[in-house]
Amino acid sequence: MPVELKVPSVGESITEVQIGDWLKGVGDAVNQDDILVMLETDKVTVELPAPVTGTIAQILAKKGETAQVGQIVGYIEEGAAAATAAPAPASIAPVFDRSLGSDAPPATIPPASTPRVMPAAQRALHAAGLDAADVTPSGPGGRTLKEDVQRHVESQQKAPAAKPAAAKPAPAAPLARSPEGSRQEEVVPMTTLRRRIAERLVEAQHTAALLTTFNEVDMTAVKELREQYQDAFVKKYSIKLGFMSFFVKAAVDALKQYPSVNAEVRGTDIVYHNYFDVGVAVGGGKGLVVPVLRNVERMGFADVELTIAALANRAKDGTLKLDELQGGTFTITNGGIYGSLLSTPIINPPQSGILGLHGIVDRAVVIKGAVVARPMMYIALTYDHRIVDGREAVGFLKRIKETIEEPARMLIEI
Repeated sequence: MPVELKVPSVGESITEVQIGDWLKGVGDAVNQDDILVMLETDKVTVELPAPVTGTIAQILAKKGETAQVGQIVGYIEEGAAAATAAPAPASIAPVFDRSLGSDAPPATIPPASTPRVMPAAQRALHAAGLDAADVTPSGPGGRTLKEDVQRHVESQQKAPAAKPAAAKPAPAAPLARSPEGSRQEEVVPMTTLRRRIAERLVEAQHTAALLTTFNEVDMTAVKELREQYQDAFVKKYSIKLGFMSFFVKAAVDALKQYPSVNAEVRGTDIVYHNYFDVGVAVGGGKGLVVPVLRNVERMGFADVELTIAALANRAKDGTLKLDELQGGTFTITNGGIYGSLLSTPIINPPQSGILGLHGIVDRAVVIKGAVVARPMMYIALTYDHRIVDGREAVGFLKRIKETIEEPARMLIEI
């Protein structure tokens, strides 16, 4: 009897998803819990696993289409995979997992025709255009891991370099060039995430009184501190000391002095937050996302760096959770990593401020009457003028400048 594949509930406020890549096609045999299709929401990408072992009988919703929560997107014919699978070999060498202790029963390697593939490995196989049978598994019980796929891809890339040079083939006939002036267009439906980003950016423009103010920061002190303590920091925390942790801590320091930048408009009221949940914009696999660092006032530099790194990795893999993207009282975005010199960022509603960081460039500046070259960065604050006055916005950026140029201020709070 066919088993329904339904769109699961993916969040309290989410009623529809966009169908992403189908990792299996009609007629493909699947095991229970194999990932079948990626479902994209306006916040995260979720996976739809196979509820039973069987064969994909029908796909009702194609990639790019929209589906409601609870909607049937396909069917699985239960048990069909077991009937069509190749018979298991007469003897299978047992594999002992020492982590289970000496009394644990031996596990057996599954037949090669039905390898067990972990979800992350399934996505990697799909991205590389490979079959599970192409990869040698190394996980417990013969499971294929993401690392196995990566090793296989790397070995394929290195293989041609190891082979002796072959004789050059005869030159092929030149390809016909496209006629001058020929143009092509490709129509691709907007992803749910991209549509949601567009809606929120337009919402911010229409509902808030946006204004941007600028300042510039001498990064000399921070660069010297990073060079002085980088090795010790990496040795203790196994992560590099970056620039973002300085700006996150400086932002919290400035928000304490200018609480309206950490507030929001709620109807006819102003809500002041007595905590600091800072969103950090990172480039994900399908667009810009803003995971949130909670209670940053309680974090040290290492906590900030480790948390940002973990969130950025999950953003690239599409495995961020909904609660990691919700909330936030203030946002920081760093266009400098892409080469931006200056920009006017747009706030993330209902927040009232966003700090934009930019590229560090050596420029000539005057210090104590002398012209010297210093590593300078432009910073920008876009704010909601309904509750943040210009004096507060300028003061906020000035405080950021002071604490970055003299980081000791953050420690002694002056």
